[in-house]
Amino acid sequence: MKDTSTSVDRDKEGSSSGSGSHIWVMRRVMQVTMFLAGLAVLWMFLYNTASPFGIFPAFSHSINAQSSKANYDPKLESVLRDASMKDKTVIITTLNDAWAEPGSMFDLFLESLQLGNGTQWLSNHLVVITWDQKTLARCLVVHKHCYQVETKGGNYTGEVFYMTPNYLHMMWRRTEFLGSILEMGYNFVFTDTDIMWLRDPFKQFYKDTDFQIACDSFNGNSSDLNNFPNGGFKYVQSNNRTIWFYKFWFDSRNFYPGLNEQDVLNNIKMHPLISKMKLKIRFLSTSYFGGFCQPAEDFNKVSTMHANCCVGIENKVNDLKILLEDWKKYMALSEIEKKESHPSWSVPQLCR
Repeated sequence: MKDTSTSVDRDKEGSSSGSGSHIWVMRRVMQVTMFLAGLAVLWMFLYNTASPFGIFPAFSHSINAQSSKANYDPKLESVLRDASMKDKTVIITTLNDAWAEPGSMFDLFLESLQLGNGTQWLSNHLVVITWDQKTLARCLVVHKHCYQVETKGGNYTGEVFYMTPNYLHMMWRRTEFLGSILEMGYNFVFTDTDIMWLRDPFKQFYKDTDFQIACDSFNGNSSDLNNFPNGGFKYVQSNNRTIWFYKFWFDSRNFYPGLNEQDVLNNIKMHPLISKMKLKIRFLSTSYFGGFCQPAEDFNKVSTMHANCCVGIENKVNDLKILLEDWKKYMALSEIEKKESHPSWSVPQLCR
């Protein structure tokens, strides 16, 4: 009996020892698993902190960015269809009450299209996007392709000052709206209203380029992403890449609070996702697409002139009126005089 009892006790001890060992192993496995899971979470946190695009919407990795047209306003569809060229290209500008006043920016813009060399036909393809009802009414008096966009809470009736909250809201709403134009299948040239059109710009646009944009100062290389973009003038083809890009650009505002769309574009233009999508970006030379920052000096080449590097509507209007007078004098010259003379701009003046 003694021997049997001892044997049973030893069996119990062995069983208890084996069970304890098994529990210890399981605990170690769980600890290691939890440790590795913690490392993974930490790595994701650090990655997302270091890269503002670590947590980005799923569409950023998808080339299939086409959207349904079901939610688009039939009025907008009609305006775009009536204004578009044969290849579904439209020219778009935006307008608020302050810039639509008689004798103000909008009138100068329309006048430039009439004074330009071979630009008159382009006004037939111009779509004016207005921010309020009063501006829409004014637009329809002088132009046939006008559309009032939903502001989504913004109030842009008066002069909107640079980098104010109202200005930022307007710039981002504009970016969002232009993206919807691409989704509807239309290519567009977007132009600020303070840009004078002096020649047909389509002759100077690059072929086989998705997104081409003006810059305040051109470094001589149209493919160099170190050029600083100016969002006031751009030519964009509608395709999967640009539709994706506009969504990517618009959503990037959340990672750069307080910046306008132009500065955010400058921050994201070298992002690897853009390279992965094979988006072709080119910058437009200021020799053809100039402005007060860096003028297009050759009157025989210039396509557009922008009242950039200038604050205040009165200053812009004053100097653009002078610019158009310079252009009228040039256009009055004979063809020989145009080639032999070397006219120069009398501006900027108030825009210094």
